[in-house]
Amino acid sequence: MNRRHHKQLKRAKLLDQGVQLLMEQGYHGTGIKDILSAVDIPKGSFYHYFSSKEAFGAEVIHHYIEPFIQQLESFLNQPDLDPVTALQRYFEALIEELMDNDFKGGCLLGNLMGEIGDTSDTCRKALQEALHKYRDKISQGLIQAQEQHLIRTDRNAETLADFIVDYWQGALLRMKIERSPAPLHTFMTQVFEETLPP
Repeated sequence: MNRRHHKQLKRAKLLDQGVQLLMEQGYHGTGIKDILSAVDIPKGSFYHYFSSKEAFGAEVIHHYIEPFIQQLESFLNQPDLDPVTALQRYFEALIEELMDNDFKGGCLLGNLMGEIGDTSDTCRKALQEALHKYRDKISQGLIQAQEQHLIRTDRNAETLADFIVDYWQGALLRMKIERSPAPLHTFMTQVFEETLPP
C-alpha cells in the first residue's frame, strides 16, 4: 500500500469516527483527542489531515450526507419503481432504520444546525451545501414525477423538495424527544397523501 493511499484510509477512518462521535456527543462535546484515540492515530497527527476542528467538522458533514444521496439515487434508479414510489420506499427504509436504532441519533445535519449552525461559518456553509445537495436529489425525483403527471405541478419541484427536507428534519427532532415513530408516519402521510398528489 503506498503512502498516499494509507493517508486516505486514515482520513476516511477519522471521518467515519467523526460522524459517530458527533452524533453521540455533539460538536462541542467531541474533542480532537476523542477522535484520534478512537482510530489509534497520534495526537499530533490530526493537523496532517485537517487544518482545524472546524475544517474537520465541515468534512464530516459532507462525508455524512453522501451515503444518503447515494441511497436515494439507487431508489430513484430502480426501473420497476415510479419516482413517487421510489421516494416513499427511500423514506420508509430510513424510518425502519431509525426504529431499529430505538429512535436515537436522528440526523447529524439537523443536530449540528441546532448546535453550531449560527456560530461557525465554515460548518454553516458545509451544512448549507449538504442540505442543498440532498434537496436537489429529491427535486430530481419530483421533476420526473411531474413529467409523468404523478404529482401536482402548481408548485415547482425545488419548492416541494425544500418542504420535504424541512418537514423531515422537524419530524426527526420530534421523534428524538418522543421516542416514537409517530412524527415520521405523520410526515409520510402529509407528504405523500396530502401535499404531493395532483
